[in-house]
Amino acid sequence: MSNIFEKFDMKNKAVIVTGGAGLLGQQFSKTLAEAGAGVVVADLLIEKAEDIAIDLRKSGYQAIAVQVDITDKNSVENLVAKTIKEYGILSGLINSAAMDPKFDNEHTGQHNNSFEDYPVEMFRSALDVNLTGMFLCCQAAVKEMLKHNKGSIVNICSTYGLVGPDQRLYEREGQPRQYKPVFYTVSKAGVLGLTKYLATYYMGTQIRVNALTPGGVYNQHDETFTERYSARTVLGRMADQDEMNGACLFLASDASSYMTGSNLVVDGGWTAW
Repeated sequence: MSNIFEKFDMKNKAVIVTGGAGLLGQQFSKTLAEAGAGVVVADLLIEKAEDIAIDLRKSGYQAIAVQVDITDKNSVENLVAKTIKEYGILSGLINSAAMDPKFDNEHTGQHNNSFEDYPVEMFRSALDVNLTGMFLCCQAAVKEMLKHNKGSIVNICSTYGLVGPDQRLYEREGQPRQYKPVFYTVSKAGVLGLTKYLATYYMGTQIRVNALTPGGVYNQHDETFTERYSARTVLGRMADQDEMNGACLFLASDASSYMTGSNLVVDGGWTAW
């Protein structure tokens, strides 16, 4: 029986992190590399992904960058093929790529759209990234994992996939009403459905599928939002950017070897009220 530190050891394993150039994706890539994994920083923004991979290699870790459009089946399959070419194996997949209305320029201004007027084109395009993209990545990854009858998939959800958004957080005195758009809750709730489906579908194998649900992570939010959000959490603050790393490594590694179809919530107590 291995000791607890060996269970967290990711040596001789290769992990793809989609959205690897994103806020949490960067953190996950660094954490898995530090644990010994060969990391694939996968992102549509290849220059940013390359910079992250280069920094990791300069620090003595294994990392490559691969450009991927997770809504494109061929692009996703190419990502997996490059992973196998580089590392010879695919041990894990962290599905961190997602369209969050706070960060995506494509959907600038959508906060002003009420549900009654929300454009169906925006809804469809967001589901294509947040849900269909995750489906395609899982589909391509498990084909390799089945060859070794082992692998760990971690799907990144959100507290807004568990509960509805508190729209009061986005109100500003003297400004038009703003909203967290409908696609975010719908798609993140779908992540949990996909997670449970895959976990049970691969019953009898050592392929495990779990979800990680972060709470709000501080990223230069304005003071009003930060104070309102913090007041709604049990711990009284937003998460630091590195506070999901332990949970990610736990789910990706053998430390969680008896866990599948579950959702690990790291939200400072947001959903405990």
